[in-house]
Amino acid sequence: MKHRPGDQTPASPTIDGILAHNRAFVERRDYERYATDKYPDKKLAIVSCMDTRLTALLMAALGLKNGDAKIIKVAGAEVAHPFGSVMRSLLIAVCELGVEDIMIVAHTNCGAQHMSGAKMVADMERLGVSAERVELARHCGIDFDRWLAGFGDTEEAVRRSVDMVRNHPVMPPHVRVGGYVMDSDTGELIAVR
Repeated sequence: MKHRPGDQTPASPTIDGILAHNRAFVERRDYERYATDKYPDKKLAIVSCMDTRLTALLMAALGLKNGDAKIIKVAGAEVAHPFGSVMRSLLIAVCELGVEDIMIVAHTNCGAQHMSGAKMVADMERLGVSAERVELARHCGIDFDRWLAGFGDTEEAVRRSVDMVRNHPVMPPHVRVGGYVMDSDTGELIAVR
């Protein structure tokens, strides 16, 4: 049977295993070693790619522990829209949670770099999204080629994101914003000028 929006989530061995681990984690009180509050100790927010290579590497390479920073993970580490969810999260981090420094951290060999809207639509259809639903999205104003396009040059994409955050009309002026590219293998951080 095909999963449709609104249906019950189908059984997943991966999620079932995660839920079993979670129950044991809580029962053992393993959470106690991660105790912190909602305010980042280093007054830092990081926008980084959702790439699995950076899940633990980012924190380790930057010398951060739980509670040090607000971490916002998004494909390509892009701040793609001035009033999208990434910018909203950054503004909340600054205005409500005391963040004073923002780092945009992209990485080498990013899968989002060469994405194609047309290929993504083909993948959606291959995975069961009907052509009618794709057309409905287009009719609602979605330009897949623009929305799902890759960014080509990583450093230039970082510059655009830094510029958008730094010069955002409602970003408080005291906030420092920097852009970086991390080596996906070694964790080396290179500043983008």
